Formats: sequence, C-alpha cells, structure tokens
Amino acid sequence: MISWQSAALLINFWAMTIIETAPVEVLTPNGPMRTYIYRPAAGGKYPGLLFYSEIFQVTGPIRRTAAILAGHGFVVAVPEIFHELEPGPGVVLAYDQPGADRGNAHKTNKELASYDADARACLDYLKAHPACTGRLGVMGICIGGHLSFRAAMNPDVEAGVCFYATDIHKRSLAKGMHDDTLDRMKDIHGEMLMAWGRQDPHIPQDGRRVVYDAMTAAGIRFSWHEFNAQHAFLRDEGVRYDPELALLSYGLIVDHFRRVLGNGVPGQ
Repeated sequence: MISWQSAALLINFWAMTIIETAPVEVLTPNGPMRTYIYRPAAGGKYPGLLFYSEIFQVTGPIRRTAAILAGHGFVVAVPEIFHELEPGPGVVLAYDQPGADRGNAHKTNKELASYDADARACLDYLKAHPACTGRLGVMGICIGGHLSFRAAMNPDVEAGVCFYATDIHKRSLAKGMHDDTLDRMKDIHGEMLMAWGRQDPHIPQDGRRVVYDAMTAAGIRFSWHEFNAQHAFLRDEGVRYDPELALLSYGLIVDHFRRVLGNGVPGQ
C-alpha cells in the first residue's frame, strides 16, 4: 500500500521540466573545473545546490540524480571532482575495477586544500547564477558525501545532504590520508541530513558511530537515517541499487532542502 505522502511525491516527481545548459568552466586555483548545470525550465529563481559525484565523476546515474533535484525546483551544479588530475574535461570513469582503482588513486592524490577551494569556487558560481535565489545547499554521494560535508563548512551553506559519506571516520581523504574533517565539525552551521546503508562495508557501524558522536558533540543540527542497504544503494545502475529506498530517499532529500532553503519562484 502506498501512503498519501508517497502518492504526492509520485504526482509531483516530474512536475517541473528542466534544462541542462552547456557546461561551464568554473575557475579554481588549480585550473578550470568543468561543471554541469541543471535547472528548471520555467525561469525564475531557485535555491542552488552543489552536488558532488562518486569517484567516477559525472556518470549517467549522477546526471539523472541531478535532473531529479532540478525538477523539484533547484539550480544544480555538478563539478568534475578530479579536474586537475585528468587529461581534460569530460572524463567519466567506468563502474568497474579499473575505474574504481583510478578514482581511488585520485582521491588520495588530490590536496585537501584543493577540494576545499573547488567547493568555494562552485558555491560562488551558484550564488551569482541569475536563476539562483542566493540560498545554498550541498549534496554528495560516496566521496561526494564527504566533500559535501566539508563544503557545508562554508558559512553561507544552509543545508547539506550526505549519502554514505566515505572516509570521514578514518580521516583518509586527500593526499597524506589525514584530513581534518572530524576536527572542523563546529564550522558547520547549516542543517544536515545523513544517510547510510547498514550493510555498507566502507562505513561499518563503529565508523558511523564516530561520525554521529562527533556531530552531536559539535552541536550540529542533523537528521540521521540508516537503511538496510549496501553501499551505492541510490545509484540506479548495478546490483546494489534499491529502487524503493531510492524513491524514499529522494522524498527525504527534497523535503529537507525545501524546508531549509525555501521554494523557488518560477518565472512567468
């Protein structure tokens, strides 16, 4: 049986047509960062979302998630997270072992300061976008969950969503594999939504507990969701995809961002 809340979500799921504009090259201290922009087609102004991909960069599933977010009334910017480590823009890594190996190597070869500078550059781009209200949220999946968590440390980010954020509990993001995310949690002033899979081997129960306790100690406002699911359960490709949990998750995501950031104002 489907609840009335789920029915409302289904009715409104594609209530807004969207536009994927030409990608932009956001300038960063480490060169241009190819960034893909999705927004409602109706014109007007909407809250902006910085959306971070997995280690595979801007794949088909990431594009489809960005489209879903845009279709619910957001301007969505999706940057290539390894732009300075690849030979040029537009590189997408395959969902296979060589792709995972390459992405994981990039993850720990990129400087932590570069990740943070990329976030600031993309947030500035979004804030100045003519279709953006100036209110900002961040979201990410896998490594993107960690990157969106760090991006939420910027004072103008009001809301964040992190799905199975890797490496926070191990302090293993970036070159040197000794990040300071756990130490900087008090820099987060927005409201966070954290989602995890209980069967995810990358973030076991004791790792999730480290993150939960640190967020609580820092006084962060957050909601916490654990599902009986594996890593990458939101990705609509592969055997770990859980369509029912994905649909439920999108409802939680949209509700979180709309409640904190407000609704957009469509054009005429």
